[in-house]
Amino acid sequence: MARSPSPQAEPAAFTPEQLRRHDLLLAGLDLLDQAIAVFDTTPKLVTWNKALVRLLDFPEALVRVGTPFEAFVRFNAERGEYGEGDIETLVAKRMAAARAFLPHYVERARPNGTVLAVRGVPIPNLGFVSLWTDITEQRRYEALIQQQNAQLEARVRERTAELEQANSEIDQIAGALRRSEHRLQLIIDSIPALIAYVDGGEIYRFANRGYAEWFGYPKDEIVGRSIREVVGEDAYAQIRSQVERARTGERVCYEYSRVGTDGRTLHARSVVVPEIGTDGRTVVGFFVMTTDITEQKANQAALVQAQKMEAVGQLTGGLAHDFNNLLTIIIGNLSALQQRIGAGPGAEFVDPSLQAARRGAELIRRLLTFSRRQSLAPTAVEVGALVHNMTHLLARTLGETIRIHLRLPGEPVHALVDPHQLENAILNLAINARDAMPVGGELTIGVSRRQLDEALAGVVEVAAGDYVQIDVGDTGKGIEPAVLQRVFEPFFTTKDFGSGSGLGLSMVYGFVRQSGGNIRILSTPGRGTHVRFVLPTAAAAVTAPERAAPATARARALDGPVLLVEDEPEVRKVVRMQLTSLGHVVIEAADGVEALGLLQNVDDIALLVSDTVMPGGIGGRELARRARTLRPQLPILLVTGYASEATPTDELPADVPTLRKPFDQAALAGALAALLGPEPGAAAGVEDASPTAPAADGEARSRIMNTTTEPRPQ
Repeated sequence: MARSPSPQAEPAAFTPEQLRRHDLLLAGLDLLDQAIAVFDTTPKLVTWNKALVRLLDFPEALVRVGTPFEAFVRFNAERGEYGEGDIETLVAKRMAAARAFLPHYVERARPNGTVLAVRGVPIPNLGFVSLWTDITEQRRYEALIQQQNAQLEARVRERTAELEQANSEIDQIAGALRRSEHRLQLIIDSIPALIAYVDGGEIYRFANRGYAEWFGYPKDEIVGRSIREVVGEDAYAQIRSQVERARTGERVCYEYSRVGTDGRTLHARSVVVPEIGTDGRTVVGFFVMTTDITEQKANQAALVQAQKMEAVGQLTGGLAHDFNNLLTIIIGNLSALQQRIGAGPGAEFVDPSLQAARRGAELIRRLLTFSRRQSLAPTAVEVGALVHNMTHLLARTLGETIRIHLRLPGEPVHALVDPHQLENAILNLAINARDAMPVGGELTIGVSRRQLDEALAGVVEVAAGDYVQIDVGDTGKGIEPAVLQRVFEPFFTTKDFGSGSGLGLSMVYGFVRQSGGNIRILSTPGRGTHVRFVLPTAAAAVTAPERAAPATARARALDGPVLLVEDEPEVRKVVRMQLTSLGHVVIEAADGVEALGLLQNVDDIALLVSDTVMPGGIGGRELARRARTLRPQLPILLVTGYASEATPTDELPADVPTLRKPFDQAALAGALAALLGPEPGAAAGVEDASPTAPAADGEARSRIMNTTTEPRPQ
């Protein structure tokens, strides 16, 4: 690389040590991927690295000592680097900026599609240094890690060859030394890279400012220290074997971690290139180029955790159908048995069995909440009022040893959320706090508005905008760091066996994510836990008062039979028994094809009750559409054991409801009454008769009816 100022600027003589140090610094420049050029005050080109020609596609004839800065600007303008416009105007604008000798940073998109970061740093009274960095691929961390390692090894081999050639040409490039050590040091310190040189005794002989500061040393204090002293005992134990490999002449690339001065764990990737002595065998030192990869490691860990949570969620949604079918059979048969024997012999066995089956349905519901496949009923909820109305319930649940503090806004704050699920989430968090404070303590619940900008929203993985923030903090024993990483996993619990199902926090996580928000937990062992989650805001809605519903309701009598379509024989048997008990005549079909034939040939079918997903090519939704084509007025009720609703392509008439498994006879009766209308003389409305009962362990409750009427504090 020719870099020869005028002979008049040549010092009288250079010592061998000065020549060596100058060579090391220039070789270090050529190791970089960034393009560097130094201009004097005229301004004219004084020195550069090889990346200048490669990165900016300048012809080699142009890149020579003494080339005016204006020549490079004009060359770029003429080939369209600065866009369209008058060439002279484009050149004059950039020359005026260059002659100002002010620090600057711009990013420029080249016509070939690459994006360059251009940084200019003035050298007081001497000129300025420019640095070009290709940042096109900067954001593709995880997908390119392996490729980057291979490319890095290739670059090391290339740089090593260049160093060997530089050693053989040391006498030839001696005449190119035109700069003082101080000026070269300014250039190296302006480079945004961590560069160092260590001698054969593992003592630092050179380090630029960025390298020294990353290890917490002033730049002038790192030279003369050993590797062990600079990186610390723990980090040295990680890299010692790599240093020994480099001592044999091998170029090595490795990663290691160290604890920074602020207590945070930092990660680095280093490339070590051994310097071979003049005998061609002895390693006399090492060139070191280090990259801070702390952010990459954090992104990798977050990606792995997200993939694990998504995998568990997908597994949960897939199992829901089978479990709900099984629970439909169990609950249906136990409910029928319970009606037959009443309070007679055997009731003491049936009642706990039925309760256990309903508890199983509740567990499935919680798993679906975690996997974000549970149907929600979001509405505009005044969060402050909801939290205030829960105070009495929380006080009874937590006991007298725990003091509850509320921090509520003075004005209404509405969130778009399912109110029952929000109550469940707050109750779960409060119960977890209670269990963390066995001898008592303080529970604080706060509600506030929060606005997330683009940057912060990207970090918490939600859309930018306005949110309602809910904070739940306790003064309990806290959570160990190793446990904190797993608290949202379903069935993971630190409680004693039988004290909880491990679904409380996973349900909260699924509910918050499905509602369009996110949740974070901060905890310090011995000092308590703080849970914070955000939910999208909503405009206040005016709702009509709810009418009280009777305990039971029966649908009006039908003029013909009910066509029951279900591919599971045992489930079909249970539903047929329930329909018969409700006074309906039932015709059965095992799949959609058989059911379609019955609809075409049996004229007096008065109601279609069909499973949603069935074999044979015709599912419940397709059957419903074809049934409406044949009989536009036919009432249709779909039942499903799956977690999610129809896909966007599955369009159904608005008056075709879906009843979710598992259900008992009362729930089926309520669904039919809502679809067909109640029998004459019955009051309008149907109670929610879902068999899903609250969990006995207190981690979640399906519904919380608030009756507190006192105003919340302002």
